[in-house]
Amino acid sequence: MALKETIDAAIKQAMLARDKVRLTALRSIKSQILLAETAEGSHGAALTPDAEIKLLTKAAKQRREAAETYQKQFRSDLEEIELAELAIIEEYLPQQLSEADLVERIVDIIQRTGATGPSDLGKVMGVAARELSGQADGRMISQVVNHLLNNTNV
Repeated sequence: MALKETIDAAIKQAMLARDKVRLTALRSIKSQILLAETAEGSHGAALTPDAEIKLLTKAAKQRREAAETYQKQFRSDLEEIELAELAIIEEYLPQQLSEADLVERIVDIIQRTGATGPSDLGKVMGVAARELSGQADGRMISQVVNHLLNNTNV
């Protein structure tokens, strides 16, 4: 079942359960799906699974950043809402890699690309971003790649 149909069914369940936070998060996802489907150049086509993952990843990142901002501003009430919505969005994302698995996958990518140091950052990041899309946060990928390339023990 496509993400759109899954979200529609979940919205109905949230309405019946009167779960306002879940309903808000799901409606936000549905809104982003509809915007992506009707965007210029999409010709009204349904989203591909990759596009769905990118959309969900972007929504999760927005919630994470908003929660961080609210935390810095000592607005725990708003932070809690963002974190609750983030948890709901993450239910629809693929399982995230653990840090150990991420390091293992990036070491493999570094070996395959023949990277030898920090000057090869772009080459490694291109492959890593493509292969690990939706499985790990881009910031975390970047940190691990930087760490591994700056240490010659790869």
